[in-house]
Amino acid sequence: MRKLWFPVLIAAALAFVTAALPVIANQKNATDAVKSRAVSEPAPSEAIPSHRASKAPAATVPPKAPVTTAPSKRTTPSPKPKPTPPPTTTATTEAPTVPAADEADAGPSVAGPCSGVVIKPGQNAQSIVNSKPAGTTFCFAAGLHRITDTIRPKANTTLASAQRAVLTGSVPLTGWARSGATWVVRGALPAAYGMSGQCEDNKANICHLREQVFVDGDHLTRVASLAAVKAGTFYADYAANAIYLGTNPAGRAVEMSKTKTAIESGAPGVVVRGLTIEHFASAPQAGALVSGPGWKVTANDVRWNHAVGVMLVEANNTRVEKNLIRNNGQLGLGQYASAAATVTRNVITGNNTDGFWIADWESGGIKSTRSSGTVSGNLIKQNKGVGMWADVADDGRVISGNKIIGNAADGIRYEISRNGTIENNTISGNGFGTGRGSGTSLWDGGGVNVNTSANVTVRNNVVSGNVNGVSIQSRTRGTGPWGTYVLRGVRITGNTIEMTGGSQSTGMVQNSGAEVPAGQVVFSGNKYVLDALGAQRFARFGTKLTAAGWRQAGLDTIGSFLAN
Repeated sequence: MRKLWFPVLIAAALAFVTAALPVIANQKNATDAVKSRAVSEPAPSEAIPSHRASKAPAATVPPKAPVTTAPSKRTTPSPKPKPTPPPTTTATTEAPTVPAADEADAGPSVAGPCSGVVIKPGQNAQSIVNSKPAGTTFCFAAGLHRITDTIRPKANTTLASAQRAVLTGSVPLTGWARSGATWVVRGALPAAYGMSGQCEDNKANICHLREQVFVDGDHLTRVASLAAVKAGTFYADYAANAIYLGTNPAGRAVEMSKTKTAIESGAPGVVVRGLTIEHFASAPQAGALVSGPGWKVTANDVRWNHAVGVMLVEANNTRVEKNLIRNNGQLGLGQYASAAATVTRNVITGNNTDGFWIADWESGGIKSTRSSGTVSGNLIKQNKGVGMWADVADDGRVISGNKIIGNAADGIRYEISRNGTIENNTISGNGFGTGRGSGTSLWDGGGVNVNTSANVTVRNNVVSGNVNGVSIQSRTRGTGPWGTYVLRGVRITGNTIEMTGGSQSTGMVQNSGAEVPAGQVVFSGNKYVLDALGAQRFARFGTKLTAAGWRQAGLDTIGSFLAN
């Protein structure tokens, strides 16, 4: 197994939360990955071959009558009559009918008016908020608000802007001097601090360093040594308290993120609306905006913060809607110990800019742990990590009507959790990350990855052009709040699953010691769009199968198989 997480349980955030609270509680183990694959994964030489589409008319394998007995575990099925091909059929992919957000639906442009106590640029926002009673509405005026003290709203407070106010956690850097081929400024860095998190580059291990640098608003890439500095990069020497640039700062605005968090409180009923929240130096797994219970986080632009853009911590019944959550250093949105939260019609894109581990750590679009609620109608695209990840004791999660496109790891990963519904999503182009731990087998995931979870339904999705279609994984994952984590009661029905290139596959894999009883994984009534009916695009616990073999193994006997 490639992944064993160790639990991290963090104390609840009270009214004044000061510590970073993790979304995730476990960590993968590369050594176990090798052992897992040795048990049940085919060798690389046996990879599913790529087949080009035929010029001949498309063909189908027609559905058969449902079977009433559980499929056999034997890899050699009993002989069955060969199906008679039906008339020529053209393969089509129909998108779900549930609409998802796009950039025009989200962000401060759809925030609406604000009437209340005005906070102007240059004023101390926290001081003003603290001076007024609970339930006050505060309206941020247009312009740049430098937040040096985290704003901690009281119950039922509204923090809003009708004028696209920008809350920034950065400070200007001035006094640059030429130093060889670089430019240097001294005295701006904090004291050195310890590492947390997992980086894509696990040798340099610099993703956890919180300070970001921007030149005229452009995010610079951090490098691990002075010798590596070039145009568009910076190096922070904490021992010498010096920052080096490879870009001439003369006549340009250079800023460094410094304040950790913009808004954070455990008070209930807060509204945050119409704000741009950027350049906060949040620690890994901590948010620039940290919600409490019953909040409404609506129509904000949360961008270019070091770790998590929006974080829900013990935030039961919170609603996150119509936000742009983009280009944050680790993760767009995190949810921890928060029940019945609603995340809907947001645009979550381009997150993990600061190099956290793409394949196996908490990076990418959305990550949820020990929580429940609905994720619906979102556009989740081009994040360097998993698009939507429910992990570690999520219970009753509904993932519905989203467009999940071009994320570097799985489109949707449902892991060591239970009672999930994944329906009516468009899931395409995910899983093609090439960093450490990435790969193309079913162990590496696909458009949808159900990993050692119970009572999960995957229905009516369009899953096309991902590294794999649907990957069902049974691993040895230890115990959780309901006992041993096991793969049970998984139903994949009514989906369109397109696999026409590379080594794309759909099927099941299992560890030794994590065998799945017959009948616990059911594929039924799906439509498969293939490059050729003879292509081995399916796998059942290490055995590769064609469309006919898939059905002969008792899987999707009422599904349809179309050659594209």
